[in-house]
Amino acid sequence: MKSTLLFALMLGATAAIPALAQQPGPAYPVWSEVEKARYATVMADTAYIQQHYKKTEHQVAMRDGVKLYTIVYAPSDADKVRYPVMLNRTPYAIGPYKSASMKKSLGPSSEMMHEGYVFVYQDVRGRYMSEGTFVDVRPEKEVHKGKTDIDEGTDTFDTIEWLLKNKQAPKSNGRVGQWGISYPGYYTATGLLARHPALKAASPQAPIADWFWDDFHHSGAFFLPHAFNFLASFGLPRPEPTPTGNPGFKHGTPDGYDFFMKMGSLKNADTRYYKGQVAFWNEMMQHPNYDEYWQARDLRPHLKNLQKGTAVLTVGGFNDAEDLFGALNIYKSIEKQNPGMRNGLVMGPWVHGGWARGSGEIVGNVAYGAAPSIYYQQNIEAPFFKSYLKDGQTANLPEATVFESGTNQWRTFDAWPPRQTQEKTLYFQPGGKIGFEQPAAGSEFDQFLSDPAHPVPFTEATNVGMTREYMTDDQRFASRRPDVLTYQTDVLTAPLTLAGPIQALLQVATTGSDADWVVKIIDVYPDNTPDNPRLNPNVHLGGYQQMVRSEVMRGRFRNSFSKPEPFTPGQVTAVPFTVQDLMHTFQPGHRLMVQVQSTWFPLVDRNPQKYIDNIYNAEEADFQVATHQLYHSPAHASQLVVKVLP
Repeated sequence: MKSTLLFALMLGATAAIPALAQQPGPAYPVWSEVEKARYATVMADTAYIQQHYKKTEHQVAMRDGVKLYTIVYAPSDADKVRYPVMLNRTPYAIGPYKSASMKKSLGPSSEMMHEGYVFVYQDVRGRYMSEGTFVDVRPEKEVHKGKTDIDEGTDTFDTIEWLLKNKQAPKSNGRVGQWGISYPGYYTATGLLARHPALKAASPQAPIADWFWDDFHHSGAFFLPHAFNFLASFGLPRPEPTPTGNPGFKHGTPDGYDFFMKMGSLKNADTRYYKGQVAFWNEMMQHPNYDEYWQARDLRPHLKNLQKGTAVLTVGGFNDAEDLFGALNIYKSIEKQNPGMRNGLVMGPWVHGGWARGSGEIVGNVAYGAAPSIYYQQNIEAPFFKSYLKDGQTANLPEATVFESGTNQWRTFDAWPPRQTQEKTLYFQPGGKIGFEQPAAGSEFDQFLSDPAHPVPFTEATNVGMTREYMTDDQRFASRRPDVLTYQTDVLTAPLTLAGPIQALLQVATTGSDADWVVKIIDVYPDNTPDNPRLNPNVHLGGYQQMVRSEVMRGRFRNSFSKPEPFTPGQVTAVPFTVQDLMHTFQPGHRLMVQVQSTWFPLVDRNPQKYIDNIYNAEEADFQVATHQLYHSPAHASQLVVKVLP
């Protein structure tokens, strides 16, 4: 079905929707007409699948004899029309299993489902109905010496071989695409290592690249609630194939700040709650540094010598609280190690997986214009797969399609970061200022007391987990705390567009021997900014401090992530680190603000501020108060090197 016709039907279907208050989802933000249409489409797609697709279930043998459970949804006329294959490999269950029931949606989007593909879903080994042993971010092998020498690349290769050659498999046109979001995005990236000639198009979406920077860590700092809550269920052992999932963890309170403070040292997580059942948690606790354990699980070095006939489109969200690093760095690694390969990037304003779940119009209290998700699905994703899998042609898409927040427009570039950016340095200044001028002589530093017993919260919201909206949260609650340093520009008289990564260089001193350093880039709205009628009436946008990018650096890793070292108390020390990419325009009338702090709880576990070899084994007595200083003198100029787009 043509996209224009489909969209018209989506809009027309809204008349059949009952009152919005009866629909699932929060009361705020108020649904737009496009979002009402999307809801109607989901309802219509469920019936469409029943009428136009056939479901079959298979045990697909890998080279070592392990069988992976695979469900195929083929168009009803697949015996007459040769459709391409779309493969999704996941650890999250592909059911419904062994029944006439079918999925309520197929493929990356409704658009592609209506175009017609053979959609194939597979439980990876050791998960749900598949045999074998599951290994988190299984290390990939460069050489496979025998049938028992397996990894995710070989499993993908063997699956594609079965889909193309086994008599039980549906007939196809011989072209295969692969996609997946988050962990399935990781399996899409590892699928490239199959180097199968039939794999013509792959789209790793929010993929894991390296768990020392993705998901559970940021520059070595540990993202506590995200890891704890996820592994409390996902990490439980599954000794045999089963269609059921593990129960979620019950915190006994809605207040995650309180729960994790009472938990105390990280070593209490296993003794009090996991009881030795979550092996991967204990492995992480034994490897606080970027040692051989983590290096073996870094996917990036393996993404070389890929099949030249495979096109790649990596997708990510600038508000992805989980795998922003993975999307940016999978793209960069393929680009660097495979010259001439068709390798594209899409970065939108989305939360984790937001391009496939919702319209993408609002994240938290920040609006991003009309339906960026639908634009992506119709104008980028569907044409990408159609070109390579159906037409056999190169997709007419730019190298990088990137959403510019602040102006809420899509931009296209022939490289990412854009070649035309200019590097400029923002210097921290006395008096809470930051600007492009070097600091003059005068006050040398600002200081604050950092107390692990009273850490800075990462959000005002009461929640047991890492909220997906925290990346756009209003930071006024933090700027009013004495343990958060705040710097801002004068009111801008011209637009300022930052595009790409930011290189932070903090010149600091501490009375302790260890510390974390958090940098937050913030857009401060004018005081007269009108409220958004789609938001809760209690949300006021005048003076809103929108976080547009943030990052944490565990100070012990300032010189090496493999060989940590303590701070010398009282000694001015350089702490360099990368703040992940953004593309945002600070409009005239706004200010650019930067906040610096040392705790960010419970998002990041507490640093005891006393150096110990394995920080995860800290005793309660190891946590100590420390005074931290941020220098902004000519001799010790703390700074942010940014890429400015003219």
